[in-house]
Amino acid sequence: MRHQLPSLARLALLLALCAGILPAAETLAGGRRAVSFEVNGQWIGEGVSFSPYRDGQGPDGQPLPTRAEIAADLQLVSRYWKLIRMYDSTGVTEETLRIIRDEHLPLKVIVGAWIAGEKKPADPEKNRTEAANAIRLANTYPDQVLAVSVGNEACVWWSDHRADPAVVIRHIRAVRAAIRQPVAIADDYDFWEKPESRSIAAEVDFIILHAYALWHGRPVDHAVDWLAHIYDQAVQFHAGTPIIIGETGWATQHDATRTQQGQEGDLMKGETSEAAQLDYLRQHYRWVRSRRVPTFLFEAFDENWKGDGAKSSPAAAEKHWGVFDTQRRPKSSFAAIIREFYQQPR
Repeated sequence: MRHQLPSLARLALLLALCAGILPAAETLAGGRRAVSFEVNGQWIGEGVSFSPYRDGQGPDGQPLPTRAEIAADLQLVSRYWKLIRMYDSTGVTEETLRIIRDEHLPLKVIVGAWIAGEKKPADPEKNRTEAANAIRLANTYPDQVLAVSVGNEACVWWSDHRADPAVVIRHIRAVRAAIRQPVAIADDYDFWEKPESRSIAAEVDFIILHAYALWHGRPVDHAVDWLAHIYDQAVQFHAGTPIIIGETGWATQHDATRTQQGQEGDLMKGETSEAAQLDYLRQHYRWVRSRRVPTFLFEAFDENWKGDGAKSSPAAAEKHWGVFDTQRRPKSSFAAIIREFYQQPR
């Protein structure tokens, strides 16, 4: 039998939803932790993936950005977003949180713990270190860390760092037991639509879903309709578990010569240009503001270290998802969005 909520409880739930608060449930120890996307009465659900690496810098043995460079990037990003996402718990992530705290920037962060398959003897310790660092950051910067995502595209079948679900769950439980913030896991929609995803969903406070119309051969004029369909299907499939969109966007270049199965020249059918990105961004902003689905745009800046860096074509799509170029100049697409969406009352 279906129990009706008392009228006051229904009203409270409605008010919470309107305020951008994803409600808690009783499926986890202590109940599912609610994650709020409202700060001081302002909805902050428009987010962006933040990575401050510039040309000649990178996370794997290359020089790292300086404090001044990270601070400059944060000042720029905070003009347009109040919510950022980072993917690991390295020193760059900690420096980012420290700057946000010390300079009183109006930014909240979803911090990541990078979890990979444990195939080599050293891998379990790497995962434990990531999880431990994420715990430390969440507890050291409680006012800056909105939530922690344990794992990023670690479960979907095509992942290059795919991990056994038992490994992922072990780290989710360890992190969640040690912090107060909500805990999530991020993965591609291709994982979240499969039955095996339910065991992972049962362990988290909310789901972070990735979905790219461009990677799935859609033209730009159908991109957000496709995204909305994917999101609504996931919400139905995982009824009762809150879902946000953790990655979506449109690249301004791609390497059309990479035509082997599964590569960008094979999968990407839509135009990649600043004009196409503008078309996408207009749809994106209208939909996110209309539906109030917390959504992270991928990403703030172009990054030339990605896609195998200098080993790959300068046109490789992984280098060109940003709305700012590598010199922190807004692309013509985002310059138009600034005029249309940010220079008028919201």
